[in-house]
Amino acid sequence: MTTAEYNQCVDDHSDNVYRFILKNIKDEDEAKDIVQDSYEKLWLKATEVSYSKAKSYLFTIAYHTMIDRIRKKKRSTALEENYEDKLYYNKQYSDLKKVINEAVNKLPEIQKAVVLLRDYEGYSYEEIGEITKLTEAQVKVYIYRARVFLKQYIGKLENVI
Repeated sequence: MTTAEYNQCVDDHSDNVYRFILKNIKDEDEAKDIVQDSYEKLWLKATEVSYSKAKSYLFTIAYHTMIDRIRKKKRSTALEENYEDKLYYNKQYSDLKKVINEAVNKLPEIQKAVVLLRDYEGYSYEEIGEITKLTEAQVKVYIYRARVFLKQYIGKLENVI
């Protein structure tokens, strides 16, 4: 990849990568750091990565960097949430987007990532598999389980609206 292609890659994909990471971790500064680290890693491998594969490579780097940071953060902090409270959503809201975002945030890391890549970013199952290093079948299973959880968590649409 040439310098011009790298710069074009930054222009084309930085917003999407940032949005994907931010949606997962909900920390703007951390998301910016992850995106910056991802572009640094891409720059170091620029001679080995073709421009046509740069988007997939970039999302893969960003995803794995995010997972590494989440795992590191989990090791340093104790989770003190009540598990029962995480399973069901009982409040009534008229803000559907807020309810959906809360539901998505309750998903396990891998399910959250594949759902966001599929439903928010529009990646195919095959592309998601390449990014997350999962098989296409595993991706489908995680997406199915996430959607079942979301349906159960949100409940009937009448209760939300």
